[in-house]
Amino acid sequence: MAIKVLQAGLATTVQDAGRMGYYHLGIPLSGALDQYSFRAANLLLGNPEDAAALEMTMLGPKLEFTQDALIALTGANLPAKLDGVAIANYEVLSVKAGSVLSFGYLRDGVRGYLAVAGGIDVPVVLGSRSTYILGAMGGFCGRKLQAGDVLPVGAFSGPSRLGRTLPEQLKPVFPKDVKVRVLPGLYFHWLTEASGKSFFDDTWRVGPEADRIGYRFKGGRALEFAPRERPFGAGSDPSNIVDAGYPVGSIQVPGGLEPIMLHRDAISGGGYAMIGTVISADMDLVAQLQPNFRTQFVAVDMAQALAARAQSKQRLTDLRAALKT
Repeated sequence: MAIKVLQAGLATTVQDAGRMGYYHLGIPLSGALDQYSFRAANLLLGNPEDAAALEMTMLGPKLEFTQDALIALTGANLPAKLDGVAIANYEVLSVKAGSVLSFGYLRDGVRGYLAVAGGIDVPVVLGSRSTYILGAMGGFCGRKLQAGDVLPVGAFSGPSRLGRTLPEQLKPVFPKDVKVRVLPGLYFHWLTEASGKSFFDDTWRVGPEADRIGYRFKGGRALEFAPRERPFGAGSDPSNIVDAGYPVGSIQVPGGLEPIMLHRDAISGGGYAMIGTVISADMDLVAQLQPNFRTQFVAVDMAQALAARAQSKQRLTDLRAALKT
């Protein structure tokens, strides 16, 4: 079985749970940016929850199925049609051979997920089928999909889950005003006291430079770094450091002007001070922020971050339990 790409959409890639174990070599995690929505799509179908699926960004593709299939759509509200007839998200649906799946204009969120029973069967590269575009690695030919591509689909041997839906209380919501929790970082003390306060007091807006590599935030007051002797090997900008590793979710502020939060396709190190790191429990939330969405950063300590991670894990446990065979 295969899926023909008639139109590619804005930025459609093959993603799975991520490429673990190579970050120290400069190879990022990649994988679905909204892990909860991605896993929900696979669990609805009865796939392994880390099976490769399509991540669709803002504008969905147009796809033709060569054989009968079962699909599930989750994540951003990208209104979908099958042969011109509207279909639902968060439900297992049947697709007949020759049918065409298309998408309308985005309503909520940013990234939608299309899972197919059997998973997208592209080659495994370093333990993952995820696409890392900067490295031209994984996915379908290491790139975003293009018209004319033909995606192979794996065999599915489990029972049909046609008609299964996700309980309403487990569906994610995508607000336009969000609070993103941040653990102040190794170099937060480099900011002046006033700037450290304004970073958390101000309301920021997501900039148009928001993709799988990172999100830029605008509209808050510029941040000042306290005067200090420059470390040997650091640049002249007050936000420069001697090169260090970047955690996923870390926030840097080049020149003190606009915070940049690094996501799953970002490089693993560089020469900017990291003033904080978005906690893991809020990374899915950031993945669904549209340009101009209002964001306020909220400082948390390690105990609060760990408690939020435990809540996030419990949410996944509840999802698995709700969708067990």
